[in-house]
Amino acid sequence: MMRRKELAGFLRSRRESLAPEAVGLAGGSRRRTPGLRREEVAQLSGVSVTWYTWLEQARDITVSRQVLESLSRTLQLTPAERSHLFALADAPLPAEPARRMPVNPTLRALVDTLDPNPAHVINPSWDLLAYNRAYANLVGGLDDLPDEERNSIWLLFTRPGMRALLLDWQREARDILGQFRAAAGKNPDDPRTTALVDALLAASPAFASMWSAHPIKAFASATKHFNHPHVGRIDINYTKLAVAEDVTQHLVVFLPATRDDAKRLERLTELDRPVPAQG
Repeated sequence: MMRRKELAGFLRSRRESLAPEAVGLAGGSRRRTPGLRREEVAQLSGVSVTWYTWLEQARDITVSRQVLESLSRTLQLTPAERSHLFALADAPLPAEPARRMPVNPTLRALVDTLDPNPAHVINPSWDLLAYNRAYANLVGGLDDLPDEERNSIWLLFTRPGMRALLLDWQREARDILGQFRAAAGKNPDDPRTTALVDALLAASPAFASMWSAHPIKAFASATKHFNHPHVGRIDINYTKLAVAEDVTQHLVVFLPATRDDAKRLERLTELDRPVPAQG
């Protein structure tokens, strides 16, 4: 009941704060209701006046995602307000398509500041949106890649050097692909993810074989084991953090497992020039 009351109050507040002129209606001093009338919101949203009135009266009625989207457009809600509307209606928010959205300058500065600890920012398709010197020197050959190939899954399955870099490539590939597939399943029609999978199916028999097995794995912090051509073995603990201002982005951070690993990461970051791709 509390959620329904919150939903009713939120809709009423946004209806009353929206000027008629903003939706193409005539204003005027004869209006007794601030903002829009209920019947105007109902008509613009394609629902009955009675049903919308019940919604603002906190009646126990079901609201579909399509109606929520329509109300969101009619009331000209911001992305944050739209998310709040879906949450109050207890409806799953439609997944956003994976896009190369700009990384916030403060987040990008944080990624750089994390040196000598490797760090990068990814979207739902695991495109590398930002990365620091340590990560670039760990993986190698990132700066010269086109955007569509600067992707963690693409590199893992198409770059031969990754098999030498990761000490247990088979397990790592299976686990990472399971996480990727679980994320992709939340928005199966995303064009970027679909294009990436199609390209990988054509480019990598190993990917095609693993993908056909439908691996699914939840993310969990773990230790990765690298054998880097310049600094030797590095064991790194990694975790992934959600970016609050953009739910489509995640910050991935690698931390040394031991003091010796920390020294190797420092040596890796101090290399004079970006490490070229291996293989």
